[in-house]
Amino acid sequence: MCGICGVVGLTPREPSGPFRRRAAASLQRLRHRGPDEVQLAAAGGGAIGATRLAIRGLHSGTQPVVDVASGVVVACNGEIDNHRELRAWLEARGHVIPQETDIAVIPGLYLEHGEAFAEHLIGAFAVAVWDPRAPCVVLARDRAGEKPLFYTVRGDEVAFASELAGLATDLDLGLEIDPEAIAGYLRRGCFVAPATPFRGVFRVRPGEVVNIGAGRLRTRRFWSLKFAADPQRAPTEDAFDGIFRAAVSRQSDVEVPCGVFLSGGLDSSLVTAVTRNIHPDRPLTAYTIRFEEASYDEGSVAASAAAELGIPWAAVTVGIADVRREIEKLVSVSGEPLADPAWVPASILSRRAVEDVRLVLVGEGADELFGGYPTYIGAMLADRYSRWPGAVKSSFAAAVRALPVSDKKVTISYLLKRFVEGNEFTGLDRHLVWTSQIPPQLLRALGVASQAPASEPAPGGHILDVVQQSDFETTLAEGLLTKADRAGMGCALELRAPFLDVGVMEFAASLPPDLRVRRFTTKTFLKRYARRYLPGSLIDRRKRGLSVPLASWLRGPLYDWTRDLLASPLLAGVGVDPGAAVAILDEHRARRADRARAIWTIVVLSVWLNWLADVRKPLVGTS
Repeated sequence: MCGICGVVGLTPREPSGPFRRRAAASLQRLRHRGPDEVQLAAAGGGAIGATRLAIRGLHSGTQPVVDVASGVVVACNGEIDNHRELRAWLEARGHVIPQETDIAVIPGLYLEHGEAFAEHLIGAFAVAVWDPRAPCVVLARDRAGEKPLFYTVRGDEVAFASELAGLATDLDLGLEIDPEAIAGYLRRGCFVAPATPFRGVFRVRPGEVVNIGAGRLRTRRFWSLKFAADPQRAPTEDAFDGIFRAAVSRQSDVEVPCGVFLSGGLDSSLVTAVTRNIHPDRPLTAYTIRFEEASYDEGSVAASAAAELGIPWAAVTVGIADVRREIEKLVSVSGEPLADPAWVPASILSRRAVEDVRLVLVGEGADELFGGYPTYIGAMLADRYSRWPGAVKSSFAAAVRALPVSDKKVTISYLLKRFVEGNEFTGLDRHLVWTSQIPPQLLRALGVASQAPASEPAPGGHILDVVQQSDFETTLAEGLLTKADRAGMGCALELRAPFLDVGVMEFAASLPPDLRVRRFTTKTFLKRYARRYLPGSLIDRRKRGLSVPLASWLRGPLYDWTRDLLASPLLAGVGVDPGAAVAILDEHRARRADRARAIWTIVVLSVWLNWLADVRKPLVGTS
């Protein structure tokens, strides 16, 4: 919905020119997130800015919001879905809320509850509060991590921004790359909060409040999801229907045209069907990515789903020529690397959708919450596999590794090879190897300390609870949701995910394991529920997901560009051996192994290093 930023001094002073200048420069880096309005407020030693994409309260929603009596300044990126209830409660307590927009309730809520205000918000949000009375800066991020927020503290100054580019280009901060964080990116394909590529720069974690005052910094999680079956709560489809419909209704309660991203898979089809059921007369268009490569293209399935649901359908085809231009643009706009290849098509699809609408509903979160990934089946089978005799396991692994490399989408041979890669690990560690971008043995070849695999001590409980919680808190929050936010907001398109409504999340986490994954069936409960709205042909399809035909592209049309990036001496500066990276590319080209994920992870890192070198040139010129 917006981009927010600020530079604040925690010791008493009048707003200074440098603070205004730096906040204004950061604000310009966020201009793409909010084309409708750009404002900068300077008060009490701080300068805070916001760019606005108007979704609710179209003609009354200027940010930052200043409470005149207290001097409290609030900026919010996102949407507050329960704003009507909060407004009524605040007005009953004597608060006057002059603006109609949803985020206008936040100053009053902060004055009533202090930093606990975030616990009362339902929606997708990243909030910054500057309270000159304390003085302190309070930052908060929504429960699932749909909206981003970065910050750094230098002496008595706090700087924050919605995207890392808003801080990385602030030369006054003198940021340094953190090699340990880069190693984490190479393993996971993203930076897991609070990590960023820079020392001393942090991302607010999902469901976290950060309170920064003079000489202190306090963090607190106000919400976290715990997967554990509730014996007191029998999960029923009727109960979930009310929860899910309420989530879709809240998120589609906007004053702008709305659409959906539709792949033809279960999650996006269910969101589309329920949205149409709730709003039978509202214009609603479905948008789909297409590829020329047949095994990756789901256009015909999505078109059939749209026709079945009576929804107009629009598609855009992504080709090889889009990749280089798009990834370089995405990295430069966001200011950070992200290894998900689907970032490129998601951005292109967003640009097509924003021609018609301002907001789209998406299916993100359903796999992590309801048990949709094939790796969850693997996690439940792995203990049995580990009890096989050593000789049998070795023979099986050798047979799997000998299977020919395929460029098709998510083949059985690919899944089996990932399965045997984690043979030496157990539990969550094995799952992290399966889902890693670059497995431990390749990291070692690249000269990167693999710390294989870098997991937190796994909590007790059912293995499915453990791996789903890990995915929810890491790869969903900082991978998939980062992709969705940067792809959409790069062209001022708001993406909302009904599966990430707090009621939906807590319902899913209460399901017993066998209602999430049962034998070789994923999403047991969700598939059963979906039959209320969808035909069996859509529900029972094999999971596909949004993937890109990178394996073949890297062997052919993208090879020279990729090789140049992998040979870059800038990689050596962050601990990656360029010669080893090129060797991995050549192994992939010769079809000795499928290394597409690893190669792309390094490619995006190299693109980011090139961008960073360019934005730092002014610093070199003044040194």
